[in-house]
Amino acid sequence: MFSNLCNQIFQQAVVDYHKVNEIDQDFSNPYAPQTIENLLYRKNWIDTMQWHMEDVVRNPDIDPVEALKWKRRIDASNQDRTDLVEYIDSYFLEKYQEIEPKSTAKVNSESPAWAIDRLSILALKIYHMNEEATRLSASEEHRQNCQKKLDILLQQQVDLSSAIDDLLTDIENGDKYMKVYKQLKMYNDPSLNPVLYNTKA
Repeated sequence: MFSNLCNQIFQQAVVDYHKVNEIDQDFSNPYAPQTIENLLYRKNWIDTMQWHMEDVVRNPDIDPVEALKWKRRIDASNQDRTDLVEYIDSYFLEKYQEIEPKSTAKVNSESPAWAIDRLSILALKIYHMNEEATRLSASEEHRQNCQKKLDILLQQQVDLSSAIDDLLTDIENGDKYMKVYKQLKMYNDPSLNPVLYNTKA
């Protein structure tokens, strides 16, 4: 099942990141370029970096100028994240290009890669919720509450993994077809964001 590969690589990337646990640490992808494994590992690494950027910018004592710098880094990271999702969808489009959808085939509400994006974020939630559920400096009540949340996240992971595998099977069988809308983000485009194009006037 493809979701098993995703979950294994996402967990590996999260663990690898936290060996150093610094946003600007060196990045080394253990998987060969131009492979889906490489894309999945890179995808989760971006998500993990951004997770910690979001932590930094939420510090109530952060200097506003410093916060703005982090906000712009987060925007850039979001762009990288979107790019990676589209690369992953391109992998599936190429893989299934010879599949002829049935006349009754339907389009899914999201592409495979956007569902995989949610699976990557779930891996991060599970890792950090497990940290809280086992943090000895926290109260017993805190740990128990976090364990309950962790149990829900783990069930979510099972359910989402199953849904992704079902979607891929439906595409392979011609019961569903892929329809991908390429980047339509406006806030990063100086020709579409009024704040950006009005500053040039």
